[in-house]
Parts: sequence; structure tokens; C-alpha cells
Amino acid sequence: MKKVALISFGCAKNLVDSEVMLGYLDRAGYTLISSPEEADILILNTCGFIEPAKEEARNALIEATNLKRKNKEKIAVAVGCYVERYKDSLVEKYPEIDIWLGVKDFDKIVQVIEGKPFNKSKNCFLYDHTSPRLIQTPPVWTYVKISEGCSHECSFCAIPLIKGPYRSRPISSILQEVEELSLRGVKEINLISQDTTFFGRDQGLEDGLSHLLRQLLKVKKIDWIRILYGYPEEISDSLLEIMQEEKICSYLDIPFQHSNPQILKKMKRGMDMRRALKFIQKIRKKLPDATLRTSLVVGFPGEGKREFTDLKKFVHEAKFNHLGVFTYSKEDGTSCSSLGDPVKEGVKRKRKEKIMEIQMEISQKNNKKYLNKHIDVLIEGTLKENSNILIGRGKFQAPEVDGKILMETNGKLSEVVNTIQMVEITGWDVYDLYGKLAQ
Repeated sequence: MKKVALISFGCAKNLVDSEVMLGYLDRAGYTLISSPEEADILILNTCGFIEPAKEEARNALIEATNLKRKNKEKIAVAVGCYVERYKDSLVEKYPEIDIWLGVKDFDKIVQVIEGKPFNKSKNCFLYDHTSPRLIQTPPVWTYVKISEGCSHECSFCAIPLIKGPYRSRPISSILQEVEELSLRGVKEINLISQDTTFFGRDQGLEDGLSHLLRQLLKVKKIDWIRILYGYPEEISDSLLEIMQEEKICSYLDIPFQHSNPQILKKMKRGMDMRRALKFIQKIRKKLPDATLRTSLVVGFPGEGKREFTDLKKFVHEAKFNHLGVFTYSKEDGTSCSSLGDPVKEGVKRKRKEKIMEIQMEISQKNNKKYLNKHIDVLIEGTLKENSNILIGRGKFQAPEVDGKILMETNGKLSEVVNTIQMVEITGWDVYDLYGKLAQ
């Protein structure tokens, strides 16, 4: 059977779609490999969220075109968000790419490659528990996508244009998927969507995420449940209450985006600095061990020195455990695109660097508090560069975006990989911790 290589770009939500496509390809008998050069069929699952992601997609399309020129028999397939938004112009610019597919028919990937007819979907693809899926993360943890699309109207975001309105999966489908994952040895599930805290509202279910979590708590072999991507205004008291359960990580990824009232109004976002700090205080009171991550945007139209000073003050006072910064990217079709992109790129970069400098100091202090403590660590495997060093995460570290915990194996490699172990923290730096398996 023909060999297929699939490269996934962008967020964890994209990765889940890629895993499902791999599942369909595997079921159809294709040989799955990692090398684009050796593949008969190369699939690129693109991201089109912001300009750096689009640039990455364009570079990948150029590489695929070059591979096609070397081997005209190779089939190049481009799918995903970038294709959904810009298919017509991309087809014209990259004529060597054989197949173009947006975000609505990932489950038809085999028919698409084989040139067979299929009924096109009207909505963005959303998998369920019956979908085949080849998980690409370490065996001990995975992502579970609970919805697709977004019904918010943030002025800078193209996601609703690409994926349409919010659609939740049925709780029964998610529960069955998680039960099956637990039987395969998965210890940690990470619930993802464009907005996990909106879950169920499209189905008329109030506090839907809390209802979902109550069901997932019943899955005995799952030890950690993590919630990613929640909107501050939708984090309810009932959600904070259920997050006190031991299985649920006291971890919230809350994209505040900015703190200045004028900028937030232009963004069509709420929670200025005063309200946000009060809200953060409330979370930390209800969840004393809470770990908070946020995402911020610098360089939004209208962000001058005063507005940026507000943002710096917010980061200083909020003391987030983890933080990511994006430079503003003007997106065609969004409601704020008419504002232009007046802040110079060099200014944006400097502002991003300044916010990260502030956060580095905060992160160092946060990490220092773990010194000499014993904590549960989920062991994912070993470092690629040194197989004698174990690598893992605590409950306060989300996969792929936060720091790691590095440990000496002490000859216990086979016994501890893909398990949760007690670890004594012996060192720290800005983002990572160092430790040893506790006796």
C-alpha cells in the first residue's frame, strides 16, 4: 500500500484532526511514515489563525512543491484552516499541489486521495467516539476535543470565519471516548476547544462543562483531567467548586488578551485590569493551588505607551504562573481589520520581549517555591538528547506550552515511564524544574 506522511501545524485542536485523519488512513490500509521525502502521499494540515502560522503554511507548501518537482509521482495534499480561508488564491499560487481540502471533510480523507465521490459536509468536521484515531502524543496523555467552532465575536479573531459557530459534542460521546482511552493506559486527558467554558450552551445546557466534568470523574483509571482555553466571563462558581476535586488539575488557561479598557472595547472583549485582578483573587481564594496561564496580544491598533503601561502593570500584579504573548496580526474579514495595523512590527516585538521579561522574573519565583518539595509527576519518557534523563510534568504544567520536570532515571526507566511518580524537586530555572524519583 502507498506510504503516507502527515505533518500537522498549529494548535492541539489541529493535532486531534490530524490524528483522526491518520486513523482513517490506517483503517484503509495505508502505510504511515514520518518522512515527507519518502512518502508517496504528503498531507499538510495547515493553520491559518495568525500571520506567523500562515507563513509557516506557505513555507510548507513551497517545500511540498519542491518535493513534487523531484518526484512527479508524489501526491501533495493541503488541508485545514489556511486552505479553508484562502483556497482560491492558494490553488493559483501553488498549482503543483494536487488536492485541496478545508476543515469540513477530514473524515473523507481516504475518498479525497483516491478520487472517489463523497457527500460534502456543511459544517466544520467534529469527530466523535466512533472516529478512528491514531494518537501522536505519549501514551500516558492525550487531548480530547469537546467542541468545534466559536460563537464569540472578538474583533481580531478569524476562527468563527473559518470554523463557524460553536458546536458541542454530546457528553455521552466524550465520556465513551475517555473510558476507551483509560483502557489504553491514558492517565491524563486535556479537554480542548476554542472555548471549553462555553461547552453545552449551544445545546441549551447551563454549566455544561461542570456537568461534563462530573461524568468524567467517574472514569476510574483517569488520574488527571485538565481544562484548557476558557473565557474569564464564563468561569462559574460551580466550575470552581468542581475543580476542587483531586482528579481535576487546578489549572486554568484564561486568555485575557489585554487589560486596558479602550483596547478591550476595540477587541470586543471584557474584563479590564480592575475586574480581572479581582476575578483572579477570587479563583486563588477558592483554589489555593490554582495555576493560571493567560494569552496576551501586544500591538493592537490604538495601543500606545499608556495602554502598554497598563498591560505591564497587569502582568506584574496578576503574577500568572504561565503566560504567552502574540503580536497583533491583522486578519482579513475580522471586524477590526478596518482599524489597519498602525503599530510598527519592531515596536510589537519589543513590547512582547518586555512582557516576557516581566514574566520571566515571576516564573522564576514561582518555580523556586517547589524546591525540596515532593510532587506527583506524570512521566512521559526520556529526553531525545539524553536517554538517561526522564522527562515529565506536574499538575501545574500543561503539555507542550509550559515547562517540564527533568529527572535522572536511577535505572528505573521501564518501571516509571507512562506512570505517575512522586518526585523530589532538587533544582529550578526560569521554566523547568529538576528532580529525582522519591524513595
